[in-house]
Amino acid sequence: MSPRVRSGAARLGLLALPVAFFGVFFAYPVAAIVSRGLRTGDGWQFGRLWDVLGDAGIRQVLWFTTWQALVSTALTLLIALPGAYVFARFAFPGKQVLRAVVTVPFVLPTVVVGTAFLALVGRGGLLDELWGVRLDTTVWAILLAHVFFNYAVVVRTVGGLWAQLDPRQEEAARMLGASPLRAWRTVTLPALGPAVAAAALMVFLFTFTSFGVVQILGGPTFSTLEVEIYRQTSEIFDLSTAAVLTIVQFAAVGAVLAVHAWTVRRRESALRLVDAATTARRPRGAGQWALLGGVLASVAVLLVLPPAVLVQRSLAGSGFGYYRALTKDDGGVFLVPPIEAVGNSLSYALAATAIAVVVGGLAAVALTRRDAGRFVRGFDALLMLPLGVSAVTVGFGFLIALDEPPLDLRATWILVPLAQALVGVPFVVRTMLPVLRAVDVRLREAAAVLGASPWRAWREVDLPLVRRALLVAAGFAFAVSLGEFGATVFIARPDNPTLPVAVARLLGRPGELNYGQAMALSTILMVVCAVALLVLERLRVPDRTGEF
Repeated sequence: MSPRVRSGAARLGLLALPVAFFGVFFAYPVAAIVSRGLRTGDGWQFGRLWDVLGDAGIRQVLWFTTWQALVSTALTLLIALPGAYVFARFAFPGKQVLRAVVTVPFVLPTVVVGTAFLALVGRGGLLDELWGVRLDTTVWAILLAHVFFNYAVVVRTVGGLWAQLDPRQEEAARMLGASPLRAWRTVTLPALGPAVAAAALMVFLFTFTSFGVVQILGGPTFSTLEVEIYRQTSEIFDLSTAAVLTIVQFAAVGAVLAVHAWTVRRRESALRLVDAATTARRPRGAGQWALLGGVLASVAVLLVLPPAVLVQRSLAGSGFGYYRALTKDDGGVFLVPPIEAVGNSLSYALAATAIAVVVGGLAAVALTRRDAGRFVRGFDALLMLPLGVSAVTVGFGFLIALDEPPLDLRATWILVPLAQALVGVPFVVRTMLPVLRAVDVRLREAAAVLGASPWRAWREVDLPLVRRALLVAAGFAFAVSLGEFGATVFIARPDNPTLPVAVARLLGRPGELNYGQAMALSTILMVVCAVALLVLERLRVPDRTGEF
């Protein structure tokens, strides 16, 4: 057997577990709930598609979902692109700390983001107390929260590449008489275009499928597709409408991911890149110092103030009263003291991280070669689907599909980590894949010539080089698993709630004590995610464009 054939067989073998994992725990539950909604005793009811899409209320939901995602994306780019430039071209004290601060919102659970903005702009919030201004149940609260959540996507994706673009190309245009604006427009912008497009598409994807933020801040007034799927499944019990909306969301997300894959391929075209450390300089002139000051001010107001207000509200009870209340069983919505959600979340997240690292690591190794077959490349795109397909559908699908032997898992604890791992796997693959592809293929070939098996070659050549990237991938999987809400809200048991589920249930109950406990739990969850991110910052291994 030739080395190429042996390598291809090994790659397909590595893909066996990831394919089985996604087939059983993603495709099967989603297909089950869609089938349950569109199939009756008389067969498939495809006419239901047109009935649902013809409903004026559903069309309004589709319009609002698309409209708010487009506006959120535009606002995020408008506010974050100056920050991307500052991080790429300026050197100033505290830059690494500020980079970590900017990234913290991205790994925060959406429930925490919604709670933080509720403490800032909601009833009894900071703005309400100071000036009588309330933005909750308005679209502005949703848009600002989306900017808060996605700021780091633009800074990391665009700023990482911007820092490695050779500035001498723009300087040459300036020497030939071009104005600063024209030099940037004709030289730098075309090089950044694919990165900006990739960042915009990712922001659009995250905001198009927004759930926790809209549910907490939008109230009954605003509903995205994800929120409407949750309402149709858990409140109205109309599975046929939920199935149609799932299909619509699936088609929209598939189109976005296809465009994103095209922009990623464009980013892989040859660019003149230099060491990022050589392009950053201290600001010069009043204009650059003003730009730096403006970015710092926007970070302070948009990214630092909401979490700070959240912490302040959690401490409003005398003698840490809200935190002490978490240790008591009130006999209400929880069967256990709310503080037990901390241990539950940590246990579930650790199990989900282990699953995500194994499944995602195998997939990343199998996808390392750029000349892989069409099936392998197609699976690479499919790995991103759990980030965009309705987590509510997945969670409810778990309850419907995984209820009979040999997959009767509804009463087992492993159901929650499996759902959380679905979201963690794409982060593992996207973190490890660029580093694995950067490993010199000649090292693997030399190991094979010396008689090493593919497994031994990977263990002795690749693993030492990608160990830090593997730790980063595990950290991201842990953070996103800790904050997963859409699927977990369906399958977390009342006697074993997770932190996001506990926060949402506390916010749904009237009373100052419940509100304060929600703030306290959100603060605990935020601190755990922030600590995980600080560890990641020390381990982070950027690829050649600086994107994590």
